[in-house]
Amino acid sequence: MQGINKNIFDYFNELKINNNRDWFNKNKERFLEHQEEVKDFSSEIQIKLNKQDDIDKVKVFRIYRDVRFSKDKTPYKTHFGVSFNRNKPYLRGGYYIHIQPDSSFIATGFWNPNKEDLLRIRKEIEVDGEELEKIINSKKIKTLWAPIKGDEVKTSPKGFDKDHPHIELIKKKQYVFIKNFDNKEVVNKEFQNNVVKHFETIRPFLDYMSSVLTTNMDGESII
Repeated sequence: MQGINKNIFDYFNELKINNNRDWFNKNKERFLEHQEEVKDFSSEIQIKLNKQDDIDKVKVFRIYRDVRFSKDKTPYKTHFGVSFNRNKPYLRGGYYIHIQPDSSFIATGFWNPNKEDLLRIRKEIEVDGEELEKIINSKKIKTLWAPIKGDEVKTSPKGFDKDHPHIELIKKKQYVFIKNFDNKEVVNKEFQNNVVKHFETIRPFLDYMSSVLTTNMDGESII
């Protein structure tokens, strides 16, 4: 049982006000301590997930912002981001944790599938969208997660019937689930178990997508 250290929020609130190299360097030890805590927290989640999943890589993203193409030139992020990658090529998708004062969330799904993967998903939904609808509208998923999100085209993708019964899913360019948490929930000792519970519950969706993206339209493996 473990929550996130509440002092992380204090640190990021201070960094937001003092987002410059001098302040960051003076407080570097605080950052490194919090970073190590998040790494340990994430490693424990990986261990728990691997009891029934296959997470081959956990990544805590760098604190340094890429400001080359941004109007915002502040050098540091004011959050921790952690990704959990499932073992490719047989398992697709992954999980994400975002720790930020008043803006923490977890997410999973397919943020920007390449055009081949996106077409394959849409074709599967076109032929049989009932299975995916049943998964994403299951009681367990709807109880824990917000409805599936993602950018979408305005009418229908080229070659697809705009009156298809599952056109709302076919229109999507992303297939993402997000769950927000307030600060109290994040520091609660049950937060780690709560995150694992959410990730385990969404597994049928990831497994469905993995099956689609590793087979052709005849159900034959392309791996």
